Amino acid sequence: MFEVERQTDWRSLRLHSQHGWRPTDMPFSLLIPLASPVLALAAMGLVQATSALPLEVTTRPNTISAKVTHPAAETSVQVGVRQISATSKERGGDIEITVWYPAQADGEPVMLGESVFFEGTASLRDASIAERKFPLVLLSHGAGLAGNPQAMSWIATPLASQGFVVAAPTHPGNSGRNRSAAETMKIWLRPGDLSDTLDAIEKDPTFSGHIDTGRVGTLGLSMGGGTALAIAGARIDPRLLAGYCDTDMRNASLCDWVRQSGVDLHAMDMQSAGRDNSDRRIRFAMAIDPAPVDVFDAESFADVSIPVSIVNLGAQGKIPTTADASGLVKAIANSSYTTINDASHYSLFAECRPGAAEMAEAEKIGDPICMDGGGRSRRELHAQMIDMTVGAFSQAVKADAANP
Repeated sequence: MFEVERQTDWRSLRLHSQHGWRPTDMPFSLLIPLASPVLALAAMGLVQATSALPLEVTTRPNTISAKVTHPAAETSVQVGVRQISATSKERGGDIEITVWYPAQADGEPVMLGESVFFEGTASLRDASIAERKFPLVLLSHGAGLAGNPQAMSWIATPLASQGFVVAAPTHPGNSGRNRSAAETMKIWLRPGDLSDTLDAIEKDPTFSGHIDTGRVGTLGLSMGGGTALAIAGARIDPRLLAGYCDTDMRNASLCDWVRQSGVDLHAMDMQSAGRDNSDRRIRFAMAIDPAPVDVFDAESFADVSIPVSIVNLGAQGKIPTTADASGLVKAIANSSYTTINDASHYSLFAECRPGAAEMAEAEKIGDPICMDGGGRSRRELHAQMIDMTVGAFSQAVKADAANP
């Protein structure tokens, strides 16, 4: 038996894992092997207070403010959050979508993205949307510990506070109770989730009248960054994807999970993997540490015609090969490339809770989930990423000050 007890000022959470756990049960964080029961449970969403809105949302009446207080987004704008769904023919059912938006001062205060390791972000559940039209950002999450929209609340909420509607689908199979190595590796299906999300937003009675469909962009983190590149027009090379786990040189933790799950990428049906997933409604794309960037057809980047902003976390030589996008600035005609030298791939996680680093060390996780590149705090690094994202999207898709 393994037991985790977490005390907070509003509840006590006690969970038990009976009969042990198996590596094949575990999802992954793109660059993080899940070496301990604590991390495995957290990644599965079993010790996450807000793993998904339909399942459970942590509320703290009278104790939190839904105003954004991040230094990169100091504002009095309230941020609402709402759950909707989209029909996906390819997925064979509905996909859940989390939407953040500028809101009026109603709704129920909630914290999203909070876990035993990471801090959450405040917003107002089902608040009324502010009365005007807004540009739309389609947000794509990573896998494992970052394998759900709520894990990206740290960047989604400030974007909403700055006048964007942010819509993030839950890509099936990436983490939580329905985790699946096979589904996670079908990365060519992810761009379709974003297109289905856009379809749903355009039809939803709450949002359809508040979206400027001429100003739509996409933002992706980690595996979501690869999704952003794909919906912009880059195409996957099925042969490179099939051979991705032939060695551990590209991504040891991911490929170990794939193999232990009994998935043979060479045997997977990839007839559709190399298709064009571009969506002409997307006007701008931004990818932060996109991965796996080394399974794309290099020649297809020349077909990307929209502006693309690419950010790598870490100094050259320290960026993992599978996320190193430095060569894309020459391959994509209208693109920019930036590095944040004192960040790391772990900087894509939310801020760590007090004691999280010690918990990770005690559980012998072996990965510094609470450490960045050195020098600045994760809060400061997040502030820079938020500023960069707001600036890039504002230049590309946001309405000017004269827009009503």
